[in-house]
Parts: sequence; structure tokens; C-alpha cells
Amino acid sequence: MRWERLFDDLEAQWDAAEQEDLRAEVADRTRRETARLRLVDRLRGNQGRTVALDLPGAHVRGALTRVGADWVLLSPGQQAQVVVPLAAVVAVHGLTGRAAEPGSEGLVAARLGLGHVLRALARDRAHVSVESVDGSRRWGRVERVGADHLELATSEPGEASTASVYVAFAGIRAVHAAAHD
Repeated sequence: MRWERLFDDLEAQWDAAEQEDLRAEVADRTRRETARLRLVDRLRGNQGRTVALDLPGAHVRGALTRVGADWVLLSPGQQAQVVVPLAAVVAVHGLTGRAAEPGSEGLVAARLGLGHVLRALARDRAHVSVESVDGSRRWGRVERVGADHLELATSEPGEASTASVYVAFAGIRAVHAAAHD
């Protein structure tokens, strides 16, 4: 009887040690998986959800329509869309725990940066409002897009273009455009 208790005790200790090793392994793997995730992966895993973005001095809320390599597209209403550079995002509210697998966006999507989106606006001759990180706002049409800046033919809403201003990508907080200009 004494030997039975000894073996039972040893088996219980062995089982407890195995359970602890398993818990430690799961925790370690979870930390490693989480460390691989970028914000863009979390955003891609939540496309279609309504999210709120905290930007320097502003907030924008809308359906997360698309996610690019360094930008997101929100639809705050049926007739509006907002392109936000990820560099301008301070915090995101409304995400679930879902995330896309890092690197699963594909080679083409991974290369579609902010410049590509702005060039599409220039091609469509869309009228936009460009919010700068300093809180100023400029209205006009994107004329040309360089590697790190855009040329905006400025005008007040409803008026003809008056001049061009060059806006650095790093200075952009958000670009607002009508959904169907």
C-alpha cells in the first residue's frame, strides 16, 4: 500500500510538471506569435468593421474598407472616403482580436503604398481636402504625386484652382474625398 501511494504521488508530480511545461510553452508561443504582428495585420484582419482612429489633434470613424502597406481607407458615410497614412495613426479603437497572417497580403498589395492611392486620386481628377498634421486643411485636386509628396491644385470648395501647394506625405493626417466624384 505504501508503494502505491509513492507511485501515485510521483505520477501526480510528473503530470503537474508536464502541465506546467505545456502552459509555459503555450505562453511562449503566444508571445512570439503576437510579436510578429504589425498594426497593418490587425487592421487587415478587421476589414469591414467600424473603427475609430485617433490622429494628431483629430479623430475619424468609419468602416475599414481597405488596408494598404502604409495607409487605410475608411468610409465614414456613403458619400465619403478618407485615406489615412498609418504614420498618422496614434491609436485604433474597435478592433477585434483577429489579425491577418503577417506577409499574407501578397507581393503586389505589399507594394501599394500611399503614393499609389494618391496617384489614383490624381488620375481620377478627384476633388479632395487634405488635412495636415498641424490641423490645417487645403481643398483642391491632386495634380501630381512624387515619391514623398503630392502637388495639390488648391481651391476653396466650388471655386476654380488658384495655385499649387506641395504637401509632404509625412505632413498628411488624412485625405478626404467623395466616394463617387
